[in-house]
Amino acid sequence: MKIGIVEDEVVWREKIQAIVEKYCGAQNIPFQVSSYSNGKDFMKNPDADLLFLDIELAEGEDGFEIAEQLMDTGNPCKICFLTSHEELARLGYRVNAFRYIDKRHLEEIDEALGFFMRTRIQDRAIECNDTAGIRVTISLNELLLVETSGRKLRYLLLDGREYICEGRISETARSLSRFGFFQVQRSYIVNLKYIEKVNSHEVTLCNGLEVVIGRTRSKEFKKEFFKWRMCFGH
Repeated sequence: MKIGIVEDEVVWREKIQAIVEKYCGAQNIPFQVSSYSNGKDFMKNPDADLLFLDIELAEGEDGFEIAEQLMDTGNPCKICFLTSHEELARLGYRVNAFRYIDKRHLEEIDEALGFFMRTRIQDRAIECNDTAGIRVTISLNELLLVETSGRKLRYLLLDGREYICEGRISETARSLSRFGFFQVQRSYIVNLKYIEKVNSHEVTLCNGLEVVIGRTRSKEFKKEFFKWRMCFGH
């Protein structure tokens, strides 16, 4: 994980970096942290998964403007704004801020890091053998659903690609459950992230596919889907 810090005051910069290093070390998270005294230097190579960005920087630099530049270039990094003025936080809707951290309460950095790591829960891949015995690698972020296909499993990806692999759906559902997948009925496991609509008896996925929710799974599904939405705000 790459973490950037843009803060013009060296005291705050060092405090924030120390907290990040302590947290990542304690959680055994591989990380790389880079600190900058101004946004101009960071923007020369804006390579960060998570950026701690001061709203009010020296020499007239504006943290919101830096965030807008990142958005305009399609940079996907998440931004935690640092501020001593709570009233500035309301302007963050412009740039879809990930978090606001009051400099008087830097302990909030731990919570921000923990939540950020949970949002990346699907940043991993699984492997399975296809019908020819070839080992295939499937990114969980790209996996829309898994369904039974005869005695095999069909893995359907967002872009329409599919893999027919060996495996049992019950075992696959158990292994994928901690990554945001749920077996809504006997034949289907769906990625909770890509559910667009839900009613009392079916879910609609982002590709328009409608999948019926099994009656015996309805209560547990609603609980898990609610927890997912609460955690990830999707």
